[in-house]
Amino acid sequence: MSIHHGEPIIDCDIHQRTRKPEDLFPYLPRVYQERIRLYTTGLSQRAGYPNGGDRGYRSDSYPDGGGPAGSDLELMRRQHLDPNNVEYGILLGQEYRPIPALPDVDYAAALSAAYNDWMIEHWLEKEDRLRGAAIVPSQEPKLAAKEIDRIGDRSDIVGVLVPNGTHVLYGKRFYDPMYDACVNHNLPLVIHTGNEGDGMNGAASYYIEKRQGRPLGYQEHLASMIFEGLFERYPTLRVMFVEGGYIWLPTFLWHMDADWKALGNETPWVKKAPSEYVFEHCRFTTQPMEQPEPQRRLLTVFEWAKAETTLCFASDYPHFDYDSPEQSLPVMPEELRRRVFSENARDFYGLPKRQPAEAAAVTA
Repeated sequence: MSIHHGEPIIDCDIHQRTRKPEDLFPYLPRVYQERIRLYTTGLSQRAGYPNGGDRGYRSDSYPDGGGPAGSDLELMRRQHLDPNNVEYGILLGQEYRPIPALPDVDYAAALSAAYNDWMIEHWLEKEDRLRGAAIVPSQEPKLAAKEIDRIGDRSDIVGVLVPNGTHVLYGKRFYDPMYDACVNHNLPLVIHTGNEGDGMNGAASYYIEKRQGRPLGYQEHLASMIFEGLFERYPTLRVMFVEGGYIWLPTFLWHMDADWKALGNETPWVKKAPSEYVFEHCRFTTQPMEQPEPQRRLLTVFEWAKAETTLCFASDYPHFDYDSPEQSLPVMPEELRRRVFSENARDFYGLPKRQPAEAAAVTA
């Protein structure tokens, strides 16, 4: 049964790619161009873990003229933006998201800036429906802040993108220079799965196994943000958690609230229940939405997790586990459907509502 009634949607997770590393050369210092020619970029997303689908993507998302899936804007328009009435799509990149794992922070900073400039010139300035989250070298927060200051006032840059996997939990004061810049430019932190490394009890053998650990990383970051007092230090900071599931959220919040009541004297700067901070500051994407039988059972979880404010639609285009707005969610009441498909993300990212004539001109 179709649950999307053709209304405009805001897609919070679209992955665009370069055709080749040399696409970034016009934006990179010569020393790093030579490094990439000799040694490639040095980035790896899932070494040793084969993905699903056709090399991790929809088999129909590879351009006819050659190149990686997600590297052709016109194909993205035909396959996703136009048929699904996408009012805004948030670009979260792909092969450059592991930049914060690079040991050379100066190279990481240069590569981040090159990627962001490439995204702006070849995607954001060519398609008005698209907005971008800037990749930053979060392993060195002062350099991350410098990149945010460089491009953070652009209207088409709407977030700061960091990976789930990191050596320092995101609630720590280590990141405060980066958060200062986020708040100064009114940009949310956007956390996408990736870079997780081995689990706390050792490495997974298979990709299907490794995927199950994604929510655990998000839970660690959430607990860190709450109990380290991040939202007391930065009361206007907003955080989006992308592609880590959703149904775990209410039970995790119940657990944190109960522990806060019992152990709150350890962190007196946490002035209200952890769930209140999460509902005020954090949002979560639909993809990959868990699929119980029957699907309508998700509505109970949506009620528990306050989906009317916390849940934002994401397709994950063009990955193999792409979630269609027509099939991925249960039938919802009209107001909840509107909030999930567009208005929660609009509020979070501060996106203006397009007038019908403007929207029609974009898709014409």
